[in-house]
Amino acid sequence: MTTDEPIIMAYPDTMLSSVKQVDFRVDTFLNDISGSLLQLTDCYEKAPGILTFRGAPTRNMPFSGRVKGTPSKVSVEWVFKTDVDTTRTDYGVWGGGTGWTGQPLLAEWDNEQLNRIRTSASEYVTDHLSNREIIVGSLCGKVYFIDYLTGKASRKSYNVGNPIKGTMSLDPTYCGNLYIGHGVPARQPFGALIVNLFDHRRVDTFGRDSKAWRGWGAYDSSPVRVGQFMFRPGENGTLYKLWTDGDTVRLHSTLRYRINGAAPGFESSMAVSRNYGYLSDNHGNIVAVNLETMRPVWHYRNHDDTDATIVVEEENGIPFIYTGCEIDKQGDNGFCYFVKLNGLTGEVVWEQKIEGRKAELGKTTEGGMFATPLIGHGDCEGLIFSNISPMQPGNWCNLIAFDKATGEIRYRTPLKFYSWSSPVAFYNEKSEMFIVTGDTYGNIYIISGKDGKVLHRSQIGNNFESSPIAVDSCIIVGSRGQEIYKLSIQ
Repeated sequence: MTTDEPIIMAYPDTMLSSVKQVDFRVDTFLNDISGSLLQLTDCYEKAPGILTFRGAPTRNMPFSGRVKGTPSKVSVEWVFKTDVDTTRTDYGVWGGGTGWTGQPLLAEWDNEQLNRIRTSASEYVTDHLSNREIIVGSLCGKVYFIDYLTGKASRKSYNVGNPIKGTMSLDPTYCGNLYIGHGVPARQPFGALIVNLFDHRRVDTFGRDSKAWRGWGAYDSSPVRVGQFMFRPGENGTLYKLWTDGDTVRLHSTLRYRINGAAPGFESSMAVSRNYGYLSDNHGNIVAVNLETMRPVWHYRNHDDTDATIVVEEENGIPFIYTGCEIDKQGDNGFCYFVKLNGLTGEVVWEQKIEGRKAELGKTTEGGMFATPLIGHGDCEGLIFSNISPMQPGNWCNLIAFDKATGEIRYRTPLKFYSWSSPVAFYNEKSEMFIVTGDTYGNIYIISGKDGKVLHRSQIGNNFESSPIAVDSCIIVGSRGQEIYKLSIQ
C-alpha cells in the first residue's frame, strides 16, 4: 500500500549531558492515557485560518500577504474600538486595546460551523457573523469578535475578568475551544481558561496552581496543539500537557524545572518540531523537551531573560532554532545574544552580539529582543529578520537581516522608536519580499526585504507593541489605547 503522506519519525528519546544542570520533575495525572503523540505532523498546516501565535507550531509565520508590484502606501480599511478598564491593579491601569504579544487570530468557519454557532450561541452573535472572523484578546479583559470584511462586531464580547496581554489559541481541529490566558491580576480567579465558541460555554477555568515552583500565575504564552495534546506554558514555571477529545480537556501531565535553585517562568510561546518542544524562559534558559515523555533533552544558557518566542526550521531533517535575549539581568548595559542552535543537541551554530542598554522612559524598559524573528523566502531565501532594540537615543531599534547560514548581518534598518512587534511578510508576483512592522510610537513601516530600504512609514496608532497577522493584502493589528486596525498594504 502506498501513501502520499511522508513518514515522519520522532526525534530521539534522550537526555544529553547539559540536562545535568536541570533539576526537573514530571507529574502524570492520567496514567490510563499514553503520553505518546498520535500525530507528529503539523496540526495547523491544513487547518484554515491563523489559530495560534505566529500561525504554526514552528512559530515561523507561514502565512504571508500578497501585493502587486512594489508597495508604498498604507491605508486604514477599518478601526474597531475596545472598551477601557480603569481598574487600578498592583501593576497599574491597563486600559484597553492590545498589548504584547496581543496577536489577533483569524478563524475561517465553514457554513456548517457557522450554522452551529448561530443556533447554539444565538444570544451572542450579531448579523455581522461571517466565515472569516477576527478574534482578539484585549487589555480591558474581554475577547472581541470582529467581521474581517467590515470591522463590525460579529459577536458580543466575552468578559474574562482580567487583562489579556498575550496571544490566545484556537484548537486547529475546530472543535471550538479557545484557550485564553490572563496577563495581570485585576480580579480573582486569576489564571487560564478555555471557552467553546460554538456555544460560549466555559469548558475549564484554571486558577492558582499550588504545586507550581514559581508563584506568578499569568499565562501570556500561546498554547499549541501537537497530536492529541495541547501544551500550555505558564509564567509559574510549569509546562502543562492537556489531553483533548473533541471539546473535552483534561490535564495529562506537567513539567517543572529549576536551574541553580531558581524556577523560571515562560512568557514566550513554545516552538515545536515533531516531538520536541523548545522553551525559552525569563532566566535565559533554552530547554528542549521531548513532548512524549515531558523530559528535557538538552539545556542551553542564552545569557539573559528571553521573552521572544523561538523560531524553528528543519534543514535536511535537522531542526535548527533561532532565539535572542533581552538586556535585563546583565545590568544597565549589555548585549542581545541572537543565536542559531542545533535543535537536536543544543550546540551553537553561530552567535551575534548586539550591544544595547536599559532605558528610563517613565519606567525602566529593557533593551534587546522582544519580537519573534521572521524567516525570509522568495528573493530573501537564506535570511532571517528581527526587530532588536539597543534603546539608545538615535538608535532605538533596528530591523536586522541575518544570514541564516553564518549569522552575518546583511543590513540594519533603523526604526524611529523601539519595537516589540513581530514583523510579517508580503510577497509580490516576482516573489519579492516586503516586510511590514510596527513600533511603540505607532509607526507602521513597509521595508524591502532584499536591501532594507524603507518604502513607507506613517504614524497610525498609539503604540504597536502587539504583533500583526497578514491576510490577503492587509494586516490586522491592535494598538495600546482602544484600537484594532485593518490596514491595507498597497
